[in-house]
Amino acid sequence: MTEQLLIERLKQQDRVAQKALYDRYSPVMFAVCRRYSTTREDAEEALVSGFYKVFAQIHSFAGTGSFEGWIRRIMVNEALMLLRKSQPLVFPGDDFQPSNREDGFSIEADISAREILSLLEELPNGYRTVFNLYVLEGYKHQEIADLLGISINTSKSQLILAKEKMKQLLKKKGIV
Repeated sequence: MTEQLLIERLKQQDRVAQKALYDRYSPVMFAVCRRYSTTREDAEEALVSGFYKVFAQIHSFAGTGSFEGWIRRIMVNEALMLLRKSQPLVFPGDDFQPSNREDGFSIEADISAREILSLLEELPNGYRTVFNLYVLEGYKHQEIADLLGISINTSKSQLILAKEKMKQLLKKKGIV
């Protein structure tokens, strides 16, 4: 079934289309939700809630841009809402003043996705959330600030601190 036909059938609340959409996108979207969650159960809850919203709001998909990107944004928002509800986001080092130098940090080392997820789970919630939004989802600091209700400088400092913590964790595991 083509994506366009799938969307048309979803707008008619076709249960077969809903299952097809879930089957097609749930593995990728679960991985998105898992990056923001500390437990598998929380990620599953965000995924289910996210798909419910996708089905309920399918009429608001304008057809411009990527359909998968539209679904991903819903999943990120659901994961963030669940994270806020279950545990307050703490942003340690909020008074940190970043320098303007390039930090040379790159996650593209000889490291598996499973190892990256394991490292992300070791980051404090604030670090992990900003790191995910900026590095993995491609959000800008202004968008992150708006999403999380923080200042742009807090977003920037959390990213720098998250990268520093990731470097420490990578060194500790002998990867860098």
